[in-house]
Amino acid sequence: MFNPLTLYLYGMITRISSDVHRAKSALDKGQAIGIPTETVYGLAANALNPAAVESIFQIKGRPHSNPLILHFFDVQQARPYIQEFDPELQRIMEVFSPGPITFLVPKTKAVPSLITAGLDKVAIRFPSQPLLRRLLSLLDFPLAAPSANKYGAVSPTLAQQVKEQLSGEIPLVLDGGPCGFGLESTIVGMEGPKAVVYRLGSVPLDDLAVVLGYIPTVKNHKEEQPMAPGMVKYHYAPTTPLHYFSPTQNPSTQCGYLFLQHFPKGFDYPNSIALSTDGNLKTVARNLYSMLIEMDSRGYSKLYIEKPKPEGIGLTIIDRLNRATAKYNP
Repeated sequence: MFNPLTLYLYGMITRISSDVHRAKSALDKGQAIGIPTETVYGLAANALNPAAVESIFQIKGRPHSNPLILHFFDVQQARPYIQEFDPELQRIMEVFSPGPITFLVPKTKAVPSLITAGLDKVAIRFPSQPLLRRLLSLLDFPLAAPSANKYGAVSPTLAQQVKEQLSGEIPLVLDGGPCGFGLESTIVGMEGPKAVVYRLGSVPLDDLAVVLGYIPTVKNHKEEQPMAPGMVKYHYAPTTPLHYFSPTQNPSTQCGYLFLQHFPKGFDYPNSIALSTDGNLKTVARNLYSMLIEMDSRGYSKLYIEKPKPEGIGLTIIDRLNRATAKYNP
């Protein structure tokens, strides 16, 4: 019988392919694979196969106290795994799903406790990435999938980046091209009569507020027992120490710099890169992780990044950067 933990220990050849049937075959065998989503690439396995799910935690080095998200093609697929879906969440779903939104809802006994870290709610979402949707439509089980990176590292937004991080530990990365949003999904749930955001993500608070008629409370910090992914303090960090850029800084050839659009005087290429050509924060968000990974690979002693304005998707970018810089600014 196939044991994914055996291959985790002894290694394998990791291939990149756009063949969904090849991906399905690997998943049916209980293997974990890289998958594209519209947000970031995920590390996916059959959520109903305990050994396959355990391999996700082992490959990533992820603590079991951090829950996983279940991915479905549609609501009909998800119904056996959820007890109820609040009308407030239904309103959000009608506008933003399929897409970069995740719902934290009461689970049924069909959801293994390993997925939810023993909690009574499960995070579910319906991705919009076309290739992934083709794969999900072929499966008779949900996919459990966190981001396809080592725990705490920067999430990959390209298939090649998944291979570079997890080569020899998974057999396949399903290549759906660059991720369209570049930041993880927004996670929403209910507390009392109102929606609450447990992770800022690719659907900004302002957009949720338009649908709900109020700005949902953000409760996205919880170290001891996270209710949802992305709530830990130190996360999304490159191996090179990352700090916020200060306008009073002088350039150094030993450091790398990431700016939203324009380079300050003296901060020139190749030490500096722009996250956008137009200053649009959605473009910045889409490029953020990929360019962080690129700058992290260059061997600089430190990285510095310009902080965006705290508005719209800028709030999500700041959330990710606060967690990434916290590792080096305790």
